[in-house]
Amino acid sequence: MKNNSSSVANSLKVVLTRIGEPSLAQYGAARTPLDSPQNALVFWRDVVAADPAFEAEKEHLVAIMLDTKLRPKCYHVVSVGTVNETVAHPREIFRAAIVASAYGLVIMHNHPSGDPAPSAADRRMTSTMREAASLLQINLIDHVISGESINGMPPFFSFRDAGLL
Repeated sequence: MKNNSSSVANSLKVVLTRIGEPSLAQYGAARTPLDSPQNALVFWRDVVAADPAFEAEKEHLVAIMLDTKLRPKCYHVVSVGTVNETVAHPREIFRAAIVASAYGLVIMHNHPSGDPAPSAADRRMTSTMREAASLLQINLIDHVISGESINGMPPFFSFRDAGLL
């Protein structure tokens, strides 16, 4: 019986994949508080999109864990999708935040089309994440969609700035 229980214990493990810490070259972006969507966008461009594994033609959903001063502690690539969607469940987003003992987080994803306007699915996901964050007592600071500047509009959409968070 002893051999059986030890083999079961040895086979159990939890794996969090692709949790990244910014490099020394990205230190400035990593130490800037993500207290505005503009700062979050700088982090996205200088850290997340600069990663060699980043594929600009696919949607990437990233959770950026923050300390009490809203500075990034680490980030987690939650999902890489297709040209027009990516999916994630709250457990995938908040698992890394719990492991990192994050005070708060910013959720970000890109729209490869360049249009940062949120889809109905983006709005539903943000509402679900807001509820999960409240339950877990982790501050959801913002959900930012990265795109391109279109017709003079900013190259991002912020759910917080739009009053949806």
